[in-house]
Amino acid sequence: MCRTLTSLFASFALFTPMHPTLTHAGNIHPGPTGTQSASTNIQGQTPSFFTAGDETRIAYRLDGPADKPVLVLSNSIGTDLHMWDAQVPELTRHFRVLRYDMRGHGASGVPSGAYSIGRFGRDVIELLDSLGIERAHFLGLSLGGYVGQWLGIHTPERIGRLILSNTAAYLGPAEQWDEAIAAVLEAEDMKETAERFLLNWFPARLLEAESPVVERFRNMLLATDRQGLAGSWAIVRDTDMRRTISLISRPTLIIAGEHDPVTTLEHSELMAGTIPEARLVVLPATHMTNVQYPAEFLEAVVTFLTDSGGKGIHVKAE
Repeated sequence: MCRTLTSLFASFALFTPMHPTLTHAGNIHPGPTGTQSASTNIQGQTPSFFTAGDETRIAYRLDGPADKPVLVLSNSIGTDLHMWDAQVPELTRHFRVLRYDMRGHGASGVPSGAYSIGRFGRDVIELLDSLGIERAHFLGLSLGGYVGQWLGIHTPERIGRLILSNTAAYLGPAEQWDEAIAAVLEAEDMKETAERFLLNWFPARLLEAESPVVERFRNMLLATDRQGLAGSWAIVRDTDMRRTISLISRPTLIIAGEHDPVTTLEHSELMAGTIPEARLVVLPATHMTNVQYPAEFLEAVVTFLTDSGGKGIHVKAE
């Protein structure tokens, strides 16, 4: 049964490779050794790469002390690993943070055709294998939350604790995604698609103020390959985990946006009611809760991952 840890809040106006190090079974692996410190500037640095089993190159970054537990961050569709830049300085006080660009996004390769949730999940496992990381915590937002659910279902032995933010187990019907895929592949560029995404991701007050934060996400969207977006939409079209998430056995936190028009609060409540002992935090945000309520988002994440009993989450957003 779900335990809702935060009630709904007041509404507001409106998404060079390192050498592997092996560890003992059952531990959250502290990650590969390296000299990069938590204070290292995370902007503008060249990512590392590994090659997945199907020969697709995947870009990734490791930040934070090498002796900390590993936390994998998985981003939203239409973004790259830099969507977490603002959170990395705080997270690296507690974790070795591993971010990556999903295939079809950022600096990673862009295979043709439809992508699958299984392939996206295996990309994470193969990345961990390439770095000698046996087990890690996982935080996925939006499409990254789809990946997190798959990992929790199929590879629980590789996951410490699981955080699913602004995501869903199912977003049907399939027909709407077929239309979206066709439209983006036929479009000349990503301009119109980018603006539609931003309307769903951010509240009106940020869009009207021409926020620099919004501009950074706009640039990520404009830089996204249309095939990468279309291939990823096929995952959303073809995936239904509403029943299978009941198999998730890892401690799970779900973070929802009260005003999220994409992965709605109802989607989060369904997941929280299906995943055994899942905990639910609701913030008065739209889709990008990590951007709109960064302090409250980080408090929920860090407390859940570091609290020995996993019960100490107390988040309040005004």
